[in-house]
This record gives sequence, C-alpha cells and structure tokens, in this order.
Amino acid sequence: MKKNLGIFSLLAFVCAATAIINPAFLSAYNIQNTIRWSSLFGIIAIGAAFVIITGGIDLSIGSVVGLIGCLVPWLLTHHNWPTPPALAAGMALAVLIGWVHGLLVTKLKMQPFVVTLCGLLVYRGAARYFTGDATQGFGSGHLALKHLTKDNVLFWLTGRTFAFDVPMVFLVLLVVGILAAFFLNRTIWGRYLLALGRNEQAARFSGIPTDRMIIVAYMICATLAGLAGILFSIDVNSVQPSGFGNFYELYAIAAAVLGGCSLRGGEGSILGVIIGTALMRVLYNAINILGIPTQLEFAIIGLVILAGVIVDELVRRLAARRRAAARAQKRVDTETPPDAA
Repeated sequence: MKKNLGIFSLLAFVCAATAIINPAFLSAYNIQNTIRWSSLFGIIAIGAAFVIITGGIDLSIGSVVGLIGCLVPWLLTHHNWPTPPALAAGMALAVLIGWVHGLLVTKLKMQPFVVTLCGLLVYRGAARYFTGDATQGFGSGHLALKHLTKDNVLFWLTGRTFAFDVPMVFLVLLVVGILAAFFLNRTIWGRYLLALGRNEQAARFSGIPTDRMIIVAYMICATLAGLAGILFSIDVNSVQPSGFGNFYELYAIAAAVLGGCSLRGGEGSILGVIIGTALMRVLYNAINILGIPTQLEFAIIGLVILAGVIVDELVRRLAARRRAAARAQKRVDTETPPDAA
C-alpha cells in the first residue's frame, strides 16, 4: 500500500506540474486520449506483472501484440473469416504462445530471457511473412469492432455526446484489473505465485506446483498481450507488421516495476501496475505537450526504469537491515534475564 501511495503521489505531481506549465494538458480530449492509451498499455503491463512476480521476464510482449494484431485483421479481410472465429483464433494463438514459453522455462530449464528474446524475433518474423509485410486494417466491413475502442461509456449508455467521457477500453482494463487482482490476492494460486517468486525452491519443497504456476503466469501474460494486440489494431486500424508493437514490452516492464513489482520476484500489486502505467503515459504525454524532443522518449523511459530498480533495491536493503536488527533485539531480549525486583 505504501508503494501504491508513493507512485500515485508521483503521478499526481507529474500531472499537476504538466498542467501548470501547459493548461492544454487538462483539456477533455487530452485526458480522454491519455486514459485510452493508459488502458491499452495497462492490459499488457498486468500480464508482464504476473511473469515478473514469478521472477521471470517476457521480452516478446511487443511481438505478440504485433503478431495477433496483424493476424486478426488478416483473417477477416484477406480470408473472409467471420469475426468470432477470427478473434478466437487470435486469442488461442496467444494462449498457445504463453504455454510454449512456460514449458521451455520449466521443463527444459531455459532462461526466460533467452526464451522470450527468441520469441520476440520469431513472432515478428512470422507476422511479416504471412502478411507479406503489407499494412493490415479492418476496412469498412468490420466497423462494429471499433466500438470497443472508439466509443465512450456515456455515449454508449445514453447515445448523447458529452464534453468529457470515459473511453470504452477503460472498462476492459477495469475488468482485467479486477480479475487479475482477485486471482493474485484472493486465490490460492495467487499466493502460490507470490511464494514461488520469493523462493522457488522453498515453494517446491512446500508442495506448491511451481512448474504449473510458472506456465500459468506466462499464459496469462501472452493472453493479455494478444487481447491488447487486438484492441491496439482496432484503435489504429493501420497495422504495419514490421513495427507494430515494437518496444511495448519496455512500457509493460517499466509500468510493472514502477507499480511495485520487484524484478527479483515475489512482490506485486495490480493497482500499483495500473498506476505505474498511467504514470508512463502521462510522462509520454508531457514530453509531447511540453515540447520536449520525442527522440528523448526512450531515454526518459530507460531512466525511469533504472530509477525504479535502484529504489527497489535500496528499499529491499533497508527492509532487510530493519528485520535483522529486530531479530537481533528480540534475541537479546529473550536471552537477558529480567532485573531483580
């Protein structure tokens, strides 16, 4: 909770500072746009958080977004698939990718970095191959799908246009976030994930099916990346296989780390991840609104990740010292006889 409060305070500070420097930041259009993109990136950040909690990493998120984001419109427009089977095929492929990642990590004992780095290359190449490197889009025959990202909640409920409205994709993030938080904090499987992230060997000796839980984490990550890929492609409606989704894993990992997920594993908060995602998008928005050169975007994100890791390490060391001091004091108190009356 303290980490969530800290990252929320930083988010509020960045918003306030940007609004003071340029009041256009508070325009209804800009806020709606920031919420929409924060929601889209929040979905993949939640998936990345599950893998990070296990002590792993997934570098293929952006390529999975690109692969599924290209596959669905390709099936719809080039092969005239009905919408439900095309969406189901895209999501099934995403689940399969996560399952394969988990198997390679658990059964072959491969490093997650290597497995997902190879996936990053393979999925990007596959998307470019089956599309012929041609830009994909949904065209005019699948306008109903655009309601998922283009419509707003109040407009959808009332049919009226308001000065400010909440994007529909925010509801998707809300549902994903609630389900993820419930799974992580209110189910035995969530506790298993946190336990194996803290100490996998101890968790295994305690009877926790660690291999199965790691596979589940990678499947969740890839599934949410596939879902986000579909939503991103619907939103932009112009998907370039060679570049769509590039570096999205960087945003996801940064948001998860900023949100309180330790890269060592065993710690994480879904609410913190969502706040961290919002902070990342607000920073990106501030770069544009304040006239900072966009070439510095990735440099700023990299510095933010580095700062998050440094703070996480310092907090861990401080907490470890305090625990050691408390144990030492308790030992002294129990070993020292009470003074005679």
